[in-house]
Amino acid sequence: MKFKLKQKQNQRITRITDSTLVVGADIAKKIHVARAVDFRGIELGKDCVFNNDQVGLTKLAAWMKEIGRTHGKTDILFGIEPTGHYWFPLAAYLQDQGIQVVVVNPHHVNKTKELEDNSPTKSDYKDAKVIAKLIRDGNYSEPKLPTKEYAELRILMNLREKVSDSLTQVKSRIGNWFDRFFPEYTSVFKDWDGKASLMAMRAFPLPADIVAKGARDVLAHWKTGVKRGVGIKRAEALYAAASVSIGLTEGVVAARMELSTLLEQFDLYNEQLEAIMVKVMEILENIPGTAEMLTIPGMGVLTIAGFLAEIGDLNSYDHGQQIIRLAGLNLMENSSGIRKGQTGITKRGRSRLRALLFRAVMPMVAKNKEFQALHRYFTTRSQNPLKKKQSLIALCGKLIRVLHTLGTKQRTYSPIDVIGPIRHAQLQQMAA
Repeated sequence: MKFKLKQKQNQRITRITDSTLVVGADIAKKIHVARAVDFRGIELGKDCVFNNDQVGLTKLAAWMKEIGRTHGKTDILFGIEPTGHYWFPLAAYLQDQGIQVVVVNPHHVNKTKELEDNSPTKSDYKDAKVIAKLIRDGNYSEPKLPTKEYAELRILMNLREKVSDSLTQVKSRIGNWFDRFFPEYTSVFKDWDGKASLMAMRAFPLPADIVAKGARDVLAHWKTGVKRGVGIKRAEALYAAASVSIGLTEGVVAARMELSTLLEQFDLYNEQLEAIMVKVMEILENIPGTAEMLTIPGMGVLTIAGFLAEIGDLNSYDHGQQIIRLAGLNLMENSSGIRKGQTGITKRGRSRLRALLFRAVMPMVAKNKEFQALHRYFTTRSQNPLKKKQSLIALCGKLIRVLHTLGTKQRTYSPIDVIGPIRHAQLQQMAA
């Protein structure tokens, strides 16, 4: 692992030659700052301050090309610190101009900025040069900006997450409403978002409304929209709960308006989620390998959609280990001298991807026989048994490799291929 990391950094350093102009930029919302150095770290030309608009980006491109002509640089490597979302239009513009864009870790910028002037001070001009020097030393990575259907998928899945969060908030507010005005309601309807319950909430939300109607009128209203699942016993139970309710009786006009507004929001967010998922399904049908990845027992559409939204085209990765590093699931060692510390994961990748994989693995350990067997093996083996959470993290890496193989080679799920002959023999030995 150490050799591979060194080899990768050496390749990045080799990428920068005497003909390379290295540009570092500090990104803000409206005004950016860029500075340029050569392969030895010597600053070239004056800094460039440019606006985040068409005129500013044109100015930046002209500035870089002018410095390149002046100092004989035929290749440009442009680097940024990917904090926030303001760098997306800039990166897309430069890529259209044929200029390679790379990113540096914000943690590295923060740790190395004192090397510039032996001071912890921070400024846009200072950060731009620190970024340029980090790139020169090979401390950068190449971002995989989504394109075509993958760009659509990422936007849709991010939107789905926001709408889902809004829906959760509305559900919580409706629960709050019941706690104030009808706390006994949940003893009749454990899940208030069922069809009959929603009909009652819209037609007679307050206990006084139900008492005035009576159980049979409540049932008659339900039968106009629900044919099965509710009867006179449920209506009588609701009437009994309303008769002894301790809910607030003041401000009832505003209370009805509040619940009506919350239910409108509830309906709106549910409709939006359905529309988003319809579009997501259309996109997934056009991505090769999706159907094969869905053959994994315990794997759902949301997981596949979120996975592809985060990583983009699977074919742009040579092997699953690259995705493991992207997710921050690669192992790190904490040792010094004769001291051997605990090994953990770096968590230096995409946190959303890491969380998605962890949430996907937990039900798979319960439903997928192969992952269940591997989890049992990892946690009970005689040598170096893993704790349950460590095993789940290891299985996240396994899931990535399985998804990469099925998606790129377009092969259906095979239990034997997942476990492998050696591991299969180990599992049989443990079972015996």
